[in-house]
Amino acid sequence: MLVVHATFPIDPNHRDRAVELMRELAEHSRAEDGIIDYRVNTDIDDPNLFRFVEQYESEAAFGAHVETDHFGEFEAALPELLDGEPDVTRFDVESVSDVEL
Repeated sequence: MLVVHATFPIDPNHRDRAVELMRELAEHSRAEDGIIDYRVNTDIDDPNLFRFVEQYESEAAFGAHVETDHFGEFEAALPELLDGEPDVTRFDVESVSDVEL
């Protein structure tokens, strides 16, 4: 499994447009083959900081995702929406287990 964690600081003046694009991106992404989960959340301390947590079955699924129209639309709009540098981290996961709390 491949996990991507991305953080995007969004310019408050473009927040509404960014939210619209992120909502569309997440909705379309969740329908793709090979995506286990795709979530976008706001930071509890900063409503203009958005965190993506994406889980893919494989490298191929991730590769297919970045070639989609909805990803391309978001990526093209991103420079105008940002209020700082994004931070994107990829994790290659060999095993997964539930944690009891």
